[in-house]
Amino acid sequence: MTKRRLWIAVAAALVTALGVVLALNFAGPDSQVTERVYHRYDIDSPQFRREMGVLLGPNVVGGNTITDLQNGDAIFPAMLAAIAAAEHTITFETFVYWSGDVGRQFAEALAAKARDSVEVHVLLDWAGAKEVDPSFEMMEAAGVEVHWYRPLKWYSLGRLNNRTHRKLLVVDGRVGFTGGVGIADDWAGNAQDPDHWRDAHFRVEGPVVAQLQAAFLDNWIETTGEVLNGPAYFPPLDSVGTVAAQMFMASPAGGSDSMRLMYLMAVAAAEHTIDLSAAYFVPDDLLLNALVEAAERGVAIRIVLPGQHIDSELVGISSKKTWGPLLEAGVTVAEYAPTMYHTKMLIVDRTLVSVGSTNFDIRSFELNDEASLNLYDTTFAAHMTAVFEADLALADPYTFEQWKNRPWTEKFAETVLLPIKSQL
Repeated sequence: MTKRRLWIAVAAALVTALGVVLALNFAGPDSQVTERVYHRYDIDSPQFRREMGVLLGPNVVGGNTITDLQNGDAIFPAMLAAIAAAEHTITFETFVYWSGDVGRQFAEALAAKARDSVEVHVLLDWAGAKEVDPSFEMMEAAGVEVHWYRPLKWYSLGRLNNRTHRKLLVVDGRVGFTGGVGIADDWAGNAQDPDHWRDAHFRVEGPVVAQLQAAFLDNWIETTGEVLNGPAYFPPLDSVGTVAAQMFMASPAGGSDSMRLMYLMAVAAAEHTIDLSAAYFVPDDLLLNALVEAAERGVAIRIVLPGQHIDSELVGISSKKTWGPLLEAGVTVAEYAPTMYHTKMLIVDRTLVSVGSTNFDIRSFELNDEASLNLYDTTFAAHMTAVFEADLALADPYTFEQWKNRPWTEKFAETVLLPIKSQL
């Protein structure tokens, strides 16, 4: 074989290998829902909760107290206070951890507890927390066990696009936090301007905290091989409130399609109302059709999405492309005006509230590891509906006429630029 042919053969092999890697990175779950979920019962039905537990797991458990925290001014002090009060263990997993004042505050708080002989375990996504920061070295020097989830390795290229998007903090196995915020200055403040994002996080106490801990351990064990157990991590948890709750997780790289299934089941069960806050809203045809069918059977659907301050132009283009059938079916769609809207929340029939890290898009359903907390309580749902309506009041309604007559530049981007960008 001549040198020229050898180089051609090598190049062809490399191109083939690259193609395989790309295909693996964007492959969906092995077990995927492809057919519609029918309306057979409502959210209040015991059958709904039973199937949510059986199909998604774990079971719904009662006796919990949930406190909603709106924006960084409320979220970060509550999390830092819980860290400061830790006596035995802290487990912390996040996608975004960036340089800045917020990151420094968390690093100092975690390091201080490690120096006080608290066992502190931190799991950071290699892609989301990619910025090099002296805070990480400072935490490790203090005794914090810091690990990176799926770092770049030649033997793991096929899973490079499967990230952990979970946001979990558990203190002493008794107090948990989950929601949408990352550890970065973008989330500081009170959503007062475009430099300070709108988001929500939730403080959790009660039996369901053990499920948050289990969600953390799912990726901790995958990353380190270490099992964290015993009463310091899983203490007995008594009833402390009235909210029934269920924390379930999805790992699409492991073949799970539970996040998509959860949304499909909740939308199918809706009889009166659906309120959806979505930072990244790019439904596939199955979910889009489920929402349209719910609207056509009389369910009042309201959706609040990011407006001009969205942090991803590609997501904005992809999202607006799907709005036509929803608007035509009578769904209310509104664009949040003041700043980037990063809230992730689903409220169904003023009874079920689902919060956590999950976005309404293909990444959350097929690529990311996610964790969502389902809460069943009419009083809490009424409160969160009021929070949703406050956001809706700051959002600009978007009509079907606007969608039909949107500028040719948007249509061009949808039909020409979007397919090109999605392949890059």
